[in-house]
Amino acid sequence: MAASGERRCVFVHTNDKQYVGAVVSAYSMQRRSRTPDAFTVRIIKREEFPFFERYQGRRYLRDGTWRPWLNEDLQSFTPLRFAPPELMDYEGRAIVVDPDIFAIGDVMELFERNMGGKAILCRTHDGVKRAVRGRYASSVMLLDCSRLRHWRLEEQFARLFTGELDYKAWLGLEAEDPETIGELEPEWNDFDRLTPRTRMVHMTRRSTQPWKTGLKMDYLPVEHFRPFPPFGWLMRARRLLFGPYGLLPRYRRHPDRRQEQLFFAYLRECLEAGLISRAELERHVEQKHVRPDAFELLRTVPPLDEVLDFGAVAQAA
Repeated sequence: MAASGERRCVFVHTNDKQYVGAVVSAYSMQRRSRTPDAFTVRIIKREEFPFFERYQGRRYLRDGTWRPWLNEDLQSFTPLRFAPPELMDYEGRAIVVDPDIFAIGDVMELFERNMGGKAILCRTHDGVKRAVRGRYASSVMLLDCSRLRHWRLEEQFARLFTGELDYKAWLGLEAEDPETIGELEPEWNDFDRLTPRTRMVHMTRRSTQPWKTGLKMDYLPVEHFRPFPPFGWLMRARRLLFGPYGLLPRYRRHPDRRQEQLFFAYLRECLEAGLISRAELERHVEQKHVRPDAFELLRTVPPLDEVLDFGAVAQAA
């Protein structure tokens, strides 16, 4: 799997359930860059890493609670955030993003960023200037791979099942030396917000991801809610009594119509470019990874440049 020689690479990590989003994300990175040949883009899938199969159904520690690891869960790809340095042979720079993150700005601005000696640049969850431990959002990271030789995915993943490492703490970068982490502006990981300042939009509310609208939810919700602990108890009881996804509602429509249009405008261009075939997209619709009216939306969505023309919207207002 080594990607030696690739000095700049964007990694979009995913699983089969979110593969269509990953294709759109990967395409957006080069579509919005003035120099798309100056870096490579790779999609890495959970299914490509055989060691995950050994842990199916085993309990792992997540925010102080023991839960079963399910490879079929919507977000079973998230440990792959820690794979890029190893895949790059600990050389060069990598950007790693979730499959629900789409470029609006030019990612070369990140690759050329002065990292100030830091190993990792990412935003905080609340956008404050000085993050406390566990407040880092690792869903978009700029990585200096040479400084992350301790990132060894399979070894770190195994520690979740012994209780040596907590999943939430891992993803929150709590085990990293805070002095090695620098901050990105929130616009590089804009949580469900699309404005003229946005550089990458993150459709992070799983319940409103635009390509899922109307489908039955297929991810495990949180079971540890500190402001109101009984909520967590109820969600844990639901899982134990009715199964992982029993009694969960359906995905709702994204409240920002422009973000829905953005995704489907990108997806239409992916189809036209042959990055995903109609047959493959039909398969994902049949498997309920993508909403059933996707092809209708593809026919009616405005062109991408029109969707991103904020000036026209301002003039109309």
